[in-house]
Amino acid sequence: MSQSAPAPRLSTLILLAALGILPINIFLPSLTGMAADFGVSYGVMGLSLAAYAAVSACLQIVMGPLSDRYGRRPVILWGTGIFIVATLGCIFARDVWTFLAFRMAQAAIAPTYAVALAVIRDTTDKEQAASRMGYVAMAWALAPMLGPSFGGLLDEAFGWRASFWFLAAAGIAVFALCWADLRETNDNRASTLAAQFRAYPELLGSVRFWAYALCMAFSVGAFYAFLAGAPLAACTAFEMSPAMLGLAMGSITGGFMLGSFLAGRFSSRVGLTTMLISGRLIACFGLLLGLGLHVSGIDHVFALFGPCMFVGLSNGLTMPSANAGAISVRPQLVGSAAGLAGALAVAGGAAMSSITGAVLDAENARYALLLVMLASATLALAAALYASHLERTLKPQ
Repeated sequence: MSQSAPAPRLSTLILLAALGILPINIFLPSLTGMAADFGVSYGVMGLSLAAYAAVSACLQIVMGPLSDRYGRRPVILWGTGIFIVATLGCIFARDVWTFLAFRMAQAAIAPTYAVALAVIRDTTDKEQAASRMGYVAMAWALAPMLGPSFGGLLDEAFGWRASFWFLAAAGIAVFALCWADLRETNDNRASTLAAQFRAYPELLGSVRFWAYALCMAFSVGAFYAFLAGAPLAACTAFEMSPAMLGLAMGSITGGFMLGSFLAGRFSSRVGLTTMLISGRLIACFGLLLGLGLHVSGIDHVFALFGPCMFVGLSNGLTMPSANAGAISVRPQLVGSAAGLAGALAVAGGAAMSSITGAVLDAENARYALLLVMLASATLALAAALYASHLERTLKPQ
């Protein structure tokens, strides 16, 4: 924990976290209009999502070591600055390929969330870090829940570029806030960037890191399985309209916000691994409840989305503690651990999303979705139990 620099205001990190996640989906309601504007197919326009996610995952791995070598402040400021320039490039792009190039550059903002978590760990102990991370995670959950609705309103009023103008203005505001409030918090810098990357095997060789990181990955995996399978399950089983589907899918995000709030309130009191295991047990309970309702012949929309809300609640409880545990394994590699754990979480989500798409069809979607989510949640519980075992039996590594 750094003692030389004061911790930034929690509101600064909350706004930085929101800016890091908002660009993913604020413009989604505009995709059809953007495709027409650029004269391309919807599939080509959809690359704006896939390309952004791919670059984000890669940068998670790179920007962590950069923050360990050069400091948290310059990485956050450079990432935010590149994001502002890239957003302006998206606004003034005259063809889709120019837009996509700037859209990929926008992903420079995404890893600043992981670096913000490293700032928290620099300035607080492990238990307090989990509490502060819980509040930051609330913003990380709220932004993508409100983003599409707000982006749709901007599109209707001013056109699709209005969403990007908003992002540019938000980027400038957050940059100014970080410039004024965020002091350097990393006192344990690697001698060279090459030395920092050479230290990765040390991190990867830690079983404690893997226990926390895999708990994160499979927790996120259950959520991504829900995102991939819920539309098919809802449409085939309940014939829900898109508007109702969007509202129902927001239930899991609402659960995440509640869990994040509870984590912020209680993590420092009940302990990191206790919160971790409690969250994973809640997820498994909710999904088993959903399967039990299905087997009992109770086939109502709330019988699907109600139990899934437990997954959101459990992830809100789990993610701050898992993050705090993963980045506490090697104090000199906090940024690297945050970036690598974030990349593994993205990979876990992508893997479970792909599995869900492969196994679900119109006939089995109602129960197969719950089974896939339960499998991921169970693996996350196993990782949480192993992390708890390691914390009790191993000396800090």
